[in-house]
Amino acid sequence: MLQLRVSQGGVAFLALRRLLRCPVARQSTQRVEYKPIKKVMVANRGEIAIRVFRACTELGIRTVAVYSEQDTGQMHRQKADEAYLIGRGLPPVQAYLHIPDIIKVAKENEVDAVHPGYGFLSERADFAQACIDADVRFIGPTPEVVRKMGDKVEARAIAISAGVPVVPGTDAPISSLSEAQEFSNTYGFPIIFKAAFGGGGRGMRVVRSYEELEENYTRAFSEALSAFGNGALFVEKFVEKPRHIEVQILGDKYGNVVHLYERDCSIQRRHQKVVEIAPAAHLDTQLRSKLTNDAVRLAKQVGYENAGTVEFLVDKTGKHYFIEVNSRLQVEHTVTEEITDVDLVHAQIHISEGKSLPDLGLKQDNVRINGCAIQCRVTTEDPARGFQPDTGRIETGGLPVQDSLIQVFRSGEGMGIRLDSASAFQGAIISPHYDSLLVKVIAHGKDHPTAASKMSRALAEFRIRGVKTNIPFLQNVLGNDQFLRGTVDTQFIDENPDLFNLRASQNRAQKLLHYLGHVMVNGPITPIPVNARPSPIDPVVPSVPLREPPSGFRDVLLREGPSGFAKAIRHHKGLLLMDTTFRDAHQSLLATRVRTHDLKKVAPFVAHNFSNLFSIENWGGATFDVAMRFLYECPWRRLQELRELIPNIPFQMLLRGANAVGYTNYPDNSVFKFCQVAKENGMDVFRVFDSLNYLPNMMLGMEAAGQAGGVVEAAISYTGDVADPTRTKYTLEYYLDLAEELVKAGTHILAIKDMAGVLKPRASSLLVGALRERFPSVPLHIHTHDTSGAGVASMLACAAAGADIVDVAVDAMSGMTSQPSMGAMVACARGTEHDTGIQMEKVFDYSEYWEVARGLYAAFDCTATMKSGNADVYENEIPGGQYTNLHFQAHSMGLGHKFKEVKKAYVEANKLLGDLIKVTPSSKIVGDLAQFMVQNNLKREDVEAQADELSFPLSVVGFLQGSIGIPYGGFPEPFRSKVLKDLPRIEGRPGASLPPMDFVKLEKELCQKHQEEEITTEDVLSAAMYPKVFDEFKDFTANFGPVECLNTRLFLEGPKIAEEFEVELERGKTLHIKALALGDINRAGQREVFFELNGQLRSILVKDTKAMKEMHFHPKALKDVKGQIGAPMPGKVIDIKVKEGAPIAKGQPLCVLSAMKMETVVNSPLTGTIRKIHVKPDMSLEGDDLILEIE
Repeated sequence: MLQLRVSQGGVAFLALRRLLRCPVARQSTQRVEYKPIKKVMVANRGEIAIRVFRACTELGIRTVAVYSEQDTGQMHRQKADEAYLIGRGLPPVQAYLHIPDIIKVAKENEVDAVHPGYGFLSERADFAQACIDADVRFIGPTPEVVRKMGDKVEARAIAISAGVPVVPGTDAPISSLSEAQEFSNTYGFPIIFKAAFGGGGRGMRVVRSYEELEENYTRAFSEALSAFGNGALFVEKFVEKPRHIEVQILGDKYGNVVHLYERDCSIQRRHQKVVEIAPAAHLDTQLRSKLTNDAVRLAKQVGYENAGTVEFLVDKTGKHYFIEVNSRLQVEHTVTEEITDVDLVHAQIHISEGKSLPDLGLKQDNVRINGCAIQCRVTTEDPARGFQPDTGRIETGGLPVQDSLIQVFRSGEGMGIRLDSASAFQGAIISPHYDSLLVKVIAHGKDHPTAASKMSRALAEFRIRGVKTNIPFLQNVLGNDQFLRGTVDTQFIDENPDLFNLRASQNRAQKLLHYLGHVMVNGPITPIPVNARPSPIDPVVPSVPLREPPSGFRDVLLREGPSGFAKAIRHHKGLLLMDTTFRDAHQSLLATRVRTHDLKKVAPFVAHNFSNLFSIENWGGATFDVAMRFLYECPWRRLQELRELIPNIPFQMLLRGANAVGYTNYPDNSVFKFCQVAKENGMDVFRVFDSLNYLPNMMLGMEAAGQAGGVVEAAISYTGDVADPTRTKYTLEYYLDLAEELVKAGTHILAIKDMAGVLKPRASSLLVGALRERFPSVPLHIHTHDTSGAGVASMLACAAAGADIVDVAVDAMSGMTSQPSMGAMVACARGTEHDTGIQMEKVFDYSEYWEVARGLYAAFDCTATMKSGNADVYENEIPGGQYTNLHFQAHSMGLGHKFKEVKKAYVEANKLLGDLIKVTPSSKIVGDLAQFMVQNNLKREDVEAQADELSFPLSVVGFLQGSIGIPYGGFPEPFRSKVLKDLPRIEGRPGASLPPMDFVKLEKELCQKHQEEEITTEDVLSAAMYPKVFDEFKDFTANFGPVECLNTRLFLEGPKIAEEFEVELERGKTLHIKALALGDINRAGQREVFFELNGQLRSILVKDTKAMKEMHFHPKALKDVKGQIGAPMPGKVIDIKVKEGAPIAKGQPLCVLSAMKMETVVNSPLTGTIRKIHVKPDMSLEGDDLILEIE
């Protein structure tokens, strides 16, 4: 460790040696010339500016304010004698950091001195120097002292040289994780990272274990870099539950230094002070002397002048450690003024004029403590939502006066109360650009309880309308027994969650509260495959310019139409990419659960930085029904919102031929209408495929997409291996012949859809090379999955063989069962004839967003149950998305340990069904049969032998009936006949025999059924595709409201108690919600859930389904009792086909179960009479739960 300190802390070590050789600064014997100040400018805003102006007015000094363009209506510019605009055209904060403008105003208006206030430039040595260089006095320490105290490493070295104890830590900023690891190995945990060039809690992270070290180091570095422009950190031993005590000092130009005793700032939130107290309660007299003496000694060591604060931590044993020096006036200076009767701002100005402390009557023996003072910062922050600032207009609770609101602000006043405010007045606009402080309330009493009582009374008198405040939280602090006893430490807020149980009054928006309450009581409404919680970290969206995004291929499409667009693609130099991140990537990795909320956030960045993409796949396929089924959001709304955000890149959807976006067949006019409305809502490219490569189904989809005006991309589903001569069913000739038919039918683009990722590099060269030779003018588009790990190699081989477009996903959403890595493809193609023209830096930024966003969906992430891809996909040929879903389904059905068996069964099931092209929905059919076989311990020969007795999944029966078309090579016999027996068979294209959909009639039915909900054309089509799912979705929204407005963590697990958050219903309409408490279970099995909605109390009653289930255990079917029928798998009861007392025949359906979108009919194993039914519709069952009894 010594070597680390010398090598990494060399500069600090040498500085320390120099300090040790230098004597302590001596009191000057030379009298400084007294120069009275006639005009003071405050280089700050808000409350502190007004505080200084008032002091100047009392001293007869003229005042000057500066203000930004955003602060034209702020009170501080009206309180000054003169006010001048600075930072024209600059961002709000930057205006107050623009030193040239500030110095210019000072010089042009004959300012004698500048007061920096706190924050902004107050601790910038270059600003202090700029003032002096301009012959303007800086009311504060000298630039050199400001520099030394601002450098935490040098300040630490000075403290050591002055004999002031410090917390064990590094001598210099660390530059690598390994240094942090070495420090923790030496001193143990916990440790704390701190930003070397700033404070305020930013860049500060406590690490309690080795496992947390890397993540917290990365986060602290990132925060420090973002906040201070420098990510340098130093690391210290973390003092557990200390008190945060700071000592106020004053120094003059003659070497005199006095202290004004201490303040207790232990009540903190994320290392930021909330309530300050002076003096510190129950502080040992000897400890007080040590703290104040060390503070004075340190100040003299550095030659400190003017006001400053020396901060310490005091541990449980009474040992104190130096933290830092704040070389400025503190926000909480007010409590020191109240107990010492010393006006610190007066003193600052007089010291700058050249007066000594004795001249001001400030000798240490004369400074006495008088009573106790408490300061509360009333802010527009929401405690239950992480103290996030609120903005808006301060107004009344809603009394109409000529269609306007009476704007109201009423403050607490009276004896012992001081208010330092700036923006707290009637009609004030609370800006989002600056700090959220409304007013500082200072209470002064004879002792701590008296001051607390006065503060509580004052806060109770406040009436603020139009913005949320932290007053209820502060009231809870002041009423807390630990606070009243004066025994608080820095963990006070964290250890007192009852502080967040805030009082409020009533308001509306009950639907969303009902949803949140339901989730809080019963857990997620959407099925959760694995027990993993969403990450608490929200992704940071990369910056986006305000201008319109650059033109892209969609502009070509809109200008030249589908045919011209196809020609432009074919003539394009370089390899084009389609980004699947918005759909297939998250279908494959995250069970299609990614919400529009998170897609919208990153959409503008994609529009601005990936305009040369061929397209973005973001709609259709499984996304459509899952949006309604599990995410409870409208898929059409997703398309509309993304189209608005990404106007320049073509959108691509997955159209399952005659199956549209469903798993079954539809009337032909439904498919045509669907494509028409999709095009109207912004869809461009329709990737048309059929799960069996059944041409009649594909032709219908192609015709529908073409008639709608879309780009038709006919996709051939790939399976087998064209490079393997032993695979004789799906040969190269098969694919070429199929392509010939599709090109003849008029496809604009020809695609290969390798859903399982079995297209190897050699096969890629053969297949794409042959297609390119046969169809030289048709653009070729290749889609694959990276399950085997060879995806990038295969796509590079495709590009070399003549492919125009390949599919990729951004790096953080690529690999495994998803698409190959975008970054890898871009990097490998760079500098070659296949260069994509995409900037790697933008790929990194894009990937970083998704890396964090992916954590929100931890419960759906395939890595929860899968740790890598697997080359066994070349054997089982399971499609990428299904591979993940099968994994989840296996775990949800208790077969996680048997997944290897499921994969083997998948191979056998495929053979049973005749070796199918395996793409949704055919892949689902194979998967359903495979899980059925494993669940019931059936081998292939068992299934074949018992085919006429088994209760097969509905999807298998429907396939054998011909519900999705005719497979290449025909249906397997005699298996088909044994399963179907006398069930009807469909010959030819299934949809051809269906009557047209009556959309007018359907719309009327929907309007009647969902009277409270508006029914749109898009709704009608959703109902046409998924009637039951749509009805459930509409019923859900009628009960729970627009849950798509919630962020993903809230949607999945609801808010934590005392958490506060915002919900934007639409632009300009935002609900402010806070979860307060959960009540006990009542006799009806309900809990009362309390919220604060828009600052007012709401409560709802929610049935506790978990508790109800615990109170009532569902019986299990006894295997040795012949008439007891148990659930063959875990699932939900969809339908009950029989009634009690009714006769039943062997093989007759009893009920329908559903699990993870797989429905299974439970058939009667014997003939008899239904004695008792133990289940109801929508009831969730575990395996072997008793369904009914037959006698």
